[in-house]
Amino acid sequence: MASVKEKTKQNGKAMKAEKTVHPKERYMYWYESMQLQRKFEEKAGQLYGQQKIRGFCHLYIGQEACSSGSYSALTKDDKWITAYRDHGIPLALGSSPNAIMAELFAKQTGSSKGKGGSMHIFDKSVNFVGGHGIVGAQIPMGAGIAFSEKYNKTGNLCITFMGDGAVRQGALHEAFNMAMLWKLPVIFVVENNGYAMGTSVARTSNVTDLYTLAEAYDMPSEPVDAMSVEAVYESVSRAAERARAGEGPTFLEFRTYRYRGHSMSDPQKYRSKDEVEEYKQRDPIENIKHKILELGMATEDDLAAIDQKIKGIVDEAVKFAEESPYPDPEEAFKDVYMQKDYPFLTE
Repeated sequence: MASVKEKTKQNGKAMKAEKTVHPKERYMYWYESMQLQRKFEEKAGQLYGQQKIRGFCHLYIGQEACSSGSYSALTKDDKWITAYRDHGIPLALGSSPNAIMAELFAKQTGSSKGKGGSMHIFDKSVNFVGGHGIVGAQIPMGAGIAFSEKYNKTGNLCITFMGDGAVRQGALHEAFNMAMLWKLPVIFVVENNGYAMGTSVARTSNVTDLYTLAEAYDMPSEPVDAMSVEAVYESVSRAAERARAGEGPTFLEFRTYRYRGHSMSDPQKYRSKDEVEEYKQRDPIENIKHKILELGMATEDDLAAIDQKIKGIVDEAVKFAEESPYPDPEEAFKDVYMQKDYPFLTE
């Protein structure tokens, strides 16, 4: 695994920190959005340890700048799709924390009616087209959504997230080829946290600067310091401008890091504690907090009040999930086929 310093040098392309001063509302959104994701995920990890959340559970802790920075660069009508580390993005988009927590509890009031669980969060109301459990399957789906937007002349785009392990899937190359051929309005994003489950990128790919994979298709691409929410915002803004201008897709490599394991069952024996601590020194939430205070846009007390509000939101989400009912057994036969009276075999 490359060090932090080594990872900022990319074949002559250095990831430079953005010096733009953004509006106060954007900074405050970034802080509150990322802090909500962090506290929600920390609580989810705690509840998993108490066996109130079961099955697979992949936490987003450390990667919050990816979702919050991207959201602020796009419009409410753009579409989003990702893999199974999927709690953070809908929270950034404005999904109900109650509904997401209830889904983790497999309750009827969950965003997928308790049938999807942690890996399959969906929320049509915020144009989140879901978390997907098949590695890389969402990549051609994201291209297909973008095709629909272009065909219908909506002016919208689809931002398609994947993990670094997914770039080894053949579907990525097929999707890249067609997306460039048809100049689809899609932003492909690899959230490169350094490890595909427990295996480092360097052990699974001859190409470790993942953004260069797009060069084979003449697709614009760049590495992004995704521990900086400002850098994420700037890169997605550029990609969105190209997409809306009819210039086609962009491939962004978000260089990020997860502080927890691949999933809750991951003992994390493949990396050192020193490596994790090195990345925590660049924590995206602490960085933006420092920037807000430095610019005089809020006080310590203002941010403490936001923290307290978020604690209340998360506590309410847990209470809502615990008090919600489990789905009725017949719910298993609903939302499977468009035909409402499909003749299931029930005996």
